[in-house]
Amino acid sequence: MSLRNPPGARPNGHEDDEEDRKQNAVAQYQMTEGHFSLVRNFRLADLVTIANGICGSFSIFMSAKYLLTNDEDYLWSALAFPLAGLLFDFLDGKVARWRNESSMIGQELDSLADLISFGVAPALLAFVVGFRTYLDTVVLTGFICCGLARLARFNATVASIPKDAKGKARYFEGLPIPSSLVLVTILSYWTKQGWIEGKQGIPWGTVTLWGKSGGDGELHTFSIVFALWAAAMVSKTLHVPKI
Repeated sequence: MSLRNPPGARPNGHEDDEEDRKQNAVAQYQMTEGHFSLVRNFRLADLVTIANGICGSFSIFMSAKYLLTNDEDYLWSALAFPLAGLLFDFLDGKVARWRNESSMIGQELDSLADLISFGVAPALLAFVVGFRTYLDTVVLTGFICCGLARLARFNATVASIPKDAKGKARYFEGLPIPSSLVLVTILSYWTKQGWIEGKQGIPWGTVTLWGKSGGDGELHTFSIVFALWAAAMVSKTLHVPKI
């Protein structure tokens, strides 16, 4: 998750200043007339951010293609696209600072693209490789929702987080959502080893919390890692230093 602060933001800005910046950012789009005014107002950094969202979208579609065809090439493509999205996620903030043209809409775009590439896409990848029980899907849904809540909190509180001399946040509250790529890397390794649905199966198997084996009460043991990861994303006390 890159920091896309509006230009002129003070390291310890006041709420009134932040509100003024938001109103000015919205006004610049409302004052533009003509067709495709939103697109014409996009900055270069915004287009880089959209490329992140495109990578996440392609990952989702490649996962779906794998489920339909069982062609492992599609699965490898689905695993690779979120990593490409991370590259664009790093670049958009750098481009925004280089061009000195950050905006509020860029910050919102960044969060929405991150949700696709690092929230929805990894959760669907987990489902594709074998986390398919009812409780697995509950955990994966919670994982996405925690990522969503974490991004919303970031946008709402970024102005109040302590800044360094350059005005950049000193730390993230909770795990940043791109950290989910660690889980994607694990899924990639499992795919290489054949530890996926239809082959050797998910490592560590399942536990049955209620009912019969194979029923709604069955949960893959590794789903607990996804649940803990989700909790870490929305944690307020976990401070991750910003690199």
